[in-house]
Amino acid sequence: MENTQEILNMAGLSYVYTHFDVLINLAVSIILGLYISFIYKTTHKGVSYSQSFMLTIVFITIIVSMVMMVIGNNIARAFALVGALSIIRFRTVVKDTKDTAYIFLALASGMAAGTSSYFLAVSGSLVTSLVAYILFITNYGSIYSSEFILRFRSMVKKSGDAPEYSKILSNFSTRANMLHVEPSGDSLTTKLTFDIILKKDKTPMDLSIELSKLDGISEIVVVASEHDIDY
Repeated sequence: MENTQEILNMAGLSYVYTHFDVLINLAVSIILGLYISFIYKTTHKGVSYSQSFMLTIVFITIIVSMVMMVIGNNIARAFALVGALSIIRFRTVVKDTKDTAYIFLALASGMAAGTSSYFLAVSGSLVTSLVAYILFITNYGSIYSSEFILRFRSMVKKSGDAPEYSKILSNFSTRANMLHVEPSGDSLTTKLTFDIILKKDKTPMDLSIELSKLDGISEIVVVASEHDIDY
C-alpha cells in the first residue's frame, strides 16, 4: 500500500485514504460540527435563531471533510468539483453577519479534518470558540449595556400638552429617541417606537409597569436593541 501511494504521489494523483482514515476523518468532523453548533447556540443573540442553521453547521463540516477526501491532492479533480458546484445558487439571506463566521469555521474545520490535520482542526475550533465565548460574555463591541427598543400604542390626544408617557421616559431613561410613528386606520391610536437607554437603577419591567398604568397606553413591548426587529 505504501509503495502504491508513493507511486501515486510521484505521478501527481490523488491520495488514497484507507477505510480507517475515512472513518476517523468523518468522526472528527462530526464531533467538531456538533461542538461548533453548540458554541453557536450558546453565544447566539437576537430573535433570528434557527435550528436548521445549527444542523447546517454540522452538515457543512461533514460534507467538506468528504469533499477534501475526494479531491485529495488531485488538481484536476479539484477544478472539476469547482465547476460542478458553480451551478449551485444559494439565495438564503444571512440575517446576522456573525453566522457567516460560523459557516467559515465549519468549512475550515471540515477541510482540516478531511486532510487528516487533526491538531489543526481541533486546536483551531477550540481557540476560535473560546474567543467567541469570551466576546459573548464580555458583550464586546456594545456601546450601551442598557439600550432597548420600546414600542407601545397610545391614544391620540388633541390637546397641545406633552403626552403623559414623556415624563415616564424622562424618569426612566437617559436618552429616548423616537424611531417610528405609525397611526392607526381610524386615527384614534398611534403606535410609537423609541430607542432608549435606561438608567442604571431602572429595569425594563419597571418601565413597562409604569407605562401600563397610564390611560390609553397598550401593547407595550421592550426588546434589547441588539435584537433584529422590524419597527
